[in-house]
Amino acid sequence: MKRFATLAAILFMLVLPALAQDWIRTGTGVGGEKIRIAVPDFSANADPQAAPLNKTFNAVLFNDLSEAGIFDVVSKSFYPLSPIGGPADVHFDVWTAPPPNAAMLAFGSLGVNAGNLQVQGWLFDVKNAQNPQVLAKQYRESATDDNARLIAHRFADEIIFRLGGGITGIAETKLYFVSSRSGHKEVWAMDYDGAAQHAITHLSSISLAPRVSPDNSRVAFASFYKGGPNIAMWSLDLGRLLNFPSFGGTTLSPAWSSDGARLAFSSSRSGDPEIYTCDQNGNNLKRLTAYHGPDVSPVWNPRTNAQIAWVSGRTGLPQIYVMDSDGNNVQRLTDQGYAVSPSWSPNGQFLAFAWVRHYGPGAPGASDIYIMDVASHQWVQLTHDGGRNDFPSWSPDGRHLVYQSTRSGTEQVWTMLADGSQQTQLTFTGSNSQPNWSWK
Repeated sequence: MKRFATLAAILFMLVLPALAQDWIRTGTGVGGEKIRIAVPDFSANADPQAAPLNKTFNAVLFNDLSEAGIFDVVSKSFYPLSPIGGPADVHFDVWTAPPPNAAMLAFGSLGVNAGNLQVQGWLFDVKNAQNPQVLAKQYRESATDDNARLIAHRFADEIIFRLGGGITGIAETKLYFVSSRSGHKEVWAMDYDGAAQHAITHLSSISLAPRVSPDNSRVAFASFYKGGPNIAMWSLDLGRLLNFPSFGGTTLSPAWSSDGARLAFSSSRSGDPEIYTCDQNGNNLKRLTAYHGPDVSPVWNPRTNAQIAWVSGRTGLPQIYVMDSDGNNVQRLTDQGYAVSPSWSPNGQFLAFAWVRHYGPGAPGASDIYIMDVASHQWVQLTHDGGRNDFPSWSPDGRHLVYQSTRSGTEQVWTMLADGSQQTQLTFTGSNSQPNWSWK
């Protein structure tokens, strides 16, 4: 009987997390059955530039599909030895049989001619030998390593769009974050996979909480550049600060509406930090909250722009709340601990946030990333006591989250799938924090 009870307890511990996360369906396939796809290396022509560019292309394409969250990418150790450069080279029975057991096959060729990089790519349904072609694409750019990466991202996104329910992939998206590696806290940017990390601002001051506009033309952030902190607006097209009004007090945490027309932010201009909105140029200021205790970190429901989630300390420790975008219909979502940094999923169904569920001296637990279904208040924990995890931000496809974590010893930027799997560190130099995923 005792042995049975022990076995039952073990089974309960194993099964409960799976059941708890079973409801996570972001509408994008995360948590569902994955498509088994093989991605053999593209063939390359004899031009001396072709081999290194092909190496970059193959690595990026394989990684993009592996990180997509909807594929089971076949290990290259299972691939047949015969190369594939075009449709005539495909032997269907070899790819559908063990060990590849592939359902889909992405393949092609890469060449360099007169300084131009040319790529041909195909996607085949290898279980349909009579009519296998799903996709055929051609790309042409100047022969650079950056363009080899770009073409790989584009082909990956085409595949993801075709096989992922018509939802655009994220391989060409950007991440914006705060980095101290220059000696000051500046706004930086990088590709979604951590490549091409570079500084956006050079203000030699303190920049916080960058948020890129939906059209990717501007970054709003809190800055101490002119005293402050106040909201600053940086033009990505012009590479400089734009004029934006100072609202007085401590003004922090700007957030864009998904139509790019409005900003929400927190300001203590009235003496107590409250939530305000304004238009994209800083005009038409409107106060939404009026309650003793700090109100900070607003974020819009991107599907409707009819609701705003934010953090309030009106009952003591900070908790997540939701209200209509005019300040009415206030609802509290979290009921314990210390909850901060909400981020709303693209489909408007979920909030991701950082939560110390048992907060206080001697209390167990740490700051971890959770997601909550806004309608039911049902939640799932995605990270588990791996340092302090904070500032989650959703990818535009709703399949991924970027966040900051101290699990490696310092603040760094990480990504994961929306079910908590495939946690990957992206930054390693200096302190890097407060990431924000671009809208497209």
